[in-house]
Amino acid sequence: MKLAAVILENFRGYSQSSRIAIDDLTAFIGKNDAGKSTILEALEIFFNDGKPERGDACVHGTGTTIRVGCAFTCLPAEIVLDVAARTSLSAEHLLNEKGELEIVKEWDSSAKTPKESVFAAALHPTNADAADLLALKNAELKARVKKLGIDESTVNLTINGSMRQAIRDACKPLTPERKLLPLDKEDAKKVWDQLKPQLPMYALFRSDRPSQDGDEEVQNPLKFAITQALKEMADDLKKIEDAVRLRAEDVAKRTLAKLNEMDTRLASELKPFFKADPKWDVFKFGLMGDNDIPINKRGSGVRRLILLNFFRAEAERRRTEKGSLSVIYAIEEPETSQHPENQRLLVQALKELAVDENTQVLVTSHTPGLAGLLPSDSLRCVRKQADGTAAVSHCNDDDLAVIANELGVLPDRRVQALVFVEGTNDIEFLERVSAMLKPDIADIVDFTNDNRVALVPLGGGSLKQWVAKHYLRNLNLPEVHIYDRDDATPPQYQPECDAVNARADRSWAVITAKRELENYLHADAIAEGLNGIAVTFTDTCDVPLIVAKSVHESSGSPKPWADVLADAKELSDKISRAKKRLNRDAAAKMTSARLVHSDGNGEISGWLKKIHTMLV
Repeated sequence: MKLAAVILENFRGYSQSSRIAIDDLTAFIGKNDAGKSTILEALEIFFNDGKPERGDACVHGTGTTIRVGCAFTCLPAEIVLDVAARTSLSAEHLLNEKGELEIVKEWDSSAKTPKESVFAAALHPTNADAADLLALKNAELKARVKKLGIDESTVNLTINGSMRQAIRDACKPLTPERKLLPLDKEDAKKVWDQLKPQLPMYALFRSDRPSQDGDEEVQNPLKFAITQALKEMADDLKKIEDAVRLRAEDVAKRTLAKLNEMDTRLASELKPFFKADPKWDVFKFGLMGDNDIPINKRGSGVRRLILLNFFRAEAERRRTEKGSLSVIYAIEEPETSQHPENQRLLVQALKELAVDENTQVLVTSHTPGLAGLLPSDSLRCVRKQADGTAAVSHCNDDDLAVIANELGVLPDRRVQALVFVEGTNDIEFLERVSAMLKPDIADIVDFTNDNRVALVPLGGGSLKQWVAKHYLRNLNLPEVHIYDRDDATPPQYQPECDAVNARADRSWAVITAKRELENYLHADAIAEGLNGIAVTFTDTCDVPLIVAKSVHESSGSPKPWADVLADAKELSDKISRAKKRLNRDAAAKMTSARLVHSDGNGEISGWLKKIHTMLV
């Protein structure tokens, strides 16, 4: 499952129901005390069985009920609610109006110890005979079948799901409406029991400044590694539990046999049971550094540096491991106590983690250094409104201007030229290829190390790049525009290209001879960077689409590619992931020899040389 949104109501600064969209990489940007950490801590409560405190109810609200909801996509095709009978969330009418699984947890904050209630917010039948089916036991469902006069020979009366479907068929129209369905009462508990293990794991790494008096200052990544390992080994641990249970039952049987030898009236049955579910999180690890000094005794900068490299290691591990559990990593203020270069490495690691199909990354920040490294389409602007409540919005150009002023983002006056490309994937490609060529060709620009040039994605770039685009305009800097040819004739951006070339300020523009930058990748680099994905293509092929298809078919998914093509959202997601991996992993495997082979006319090296001549 993948988290699509978090919904907060009457929780701290969020008074009215607020739906906050979550992407693969999501960054909450805003001033201190705006409500950024509240979002991450609400998710900690939701995923890790926490409980809000009485003081967590919004002081601007009127009720006492706190609600934290999560909406999920990428849902399981089937679930098992009754013995081995399979059904689906859609068949049981458990999805909301967006086709998402929306789970809502609520607590009454007026109680001394707020008690949790769990619901599914769904478009559910309101027909009186079909509205309560998930809560009915087998005998109650049989009675409902009989009441409605359903032919019992057409229904499997031993399977609840069969009876529920027959009842719904007999009750049409079902007249569905959005409602909260209790999942912690009666037989509906089975739904929650099946869904809970499939939710993503959530790991919150707080900043060194504790949010509460009881919080540890050091968030040890080993703690999450242990939790993750235990969940991955759940099947093995269940076998151990079953073996212990069988051993206990054997002892009970032998004890009962001996007891009956003495007096048969004492007992006819002895049945062992677990007084509480076994707890496996008994492993305690620490980290020891040089001279056997515990890491938690080192400076905050060192501790955060270890955390930085935990994410870098996780990004590498999850790229190479198939079938990894779905995980959400949340980190507060990752820039804390770090040199700007370490911040850059950390953001790169988080971006790489977010590319993984089963991984999402959430961060908070109130400093321009980190905000400037993040893609603008990942940014969420968090502001405290005039009435004291919090509000979250996607960042548009107006929001970016406000953020730039609030966070104190300034233009980099070392910049001598601006290079405009269509998107952030193009930046990934050009940075890797220019860095690869620089040792062999001295007179080209290396975008990764040359502060005299700024790459600007026109299709939604980072805050720093946006600032360059908006605030460097009056510096009279020459511009370079590189546009994809794509498959239109004439090329879609030919007029813009001609307009730039008509300027008299040393600006120039080109349109790629091939379809797009991915077509300049060598097939061997793609195979090495994407774990053996072998593809063939021409200069005019849609390479990301070809790679997305190959990755899907090699994943073992039972879903035919034709069905993916019919699902616009899923197809778009798969192509987007393919583009990210091509421009990151495959581009990293490019060599001078491979580029000469795939770019026989030397287009790319020609661009880089020409840009180099613009710098002094």
